[in-house]
Amino acid sequence: MQESEELLRHKLNSETGRIAWKELERHFARGAVVKVARGLDLVDVALKMAGDDQAAVGKWLAEGQVARASTEDARDWNARQPTFWAVVAAPWVLVQEAGPPLDA
Repeated sequence: MQESEELLRHKLNSETGRIAWKELERHFARGAVVKVARGLDLVDVALKMAGDDQAAVGKWLAEGQVARASTEDARDWNARQPTFWAVVAAPWVLVQEAGPPLDA
């Protein structure tokens, strides 16, 4: 791995945090939320997206492991109020469900 890629990985990892649906909702409204399947490493996906790795991202998209959040996702999340791990790979906010609400 190149040094610049390792630095970006460290930066993305340090900027990853938990977020509630209530806080994520505004990003969904502007069309910026991308959901990442639980089996994938959120930071790896962000790194590949930031680096414009079309092969890796295209594979995940084709397999449905990475997808833009849909209206159905938003309805489900609004009903359940889960928390997410999130990281920004501008202009996207990548999210992965982390569990029940933070205040539960």
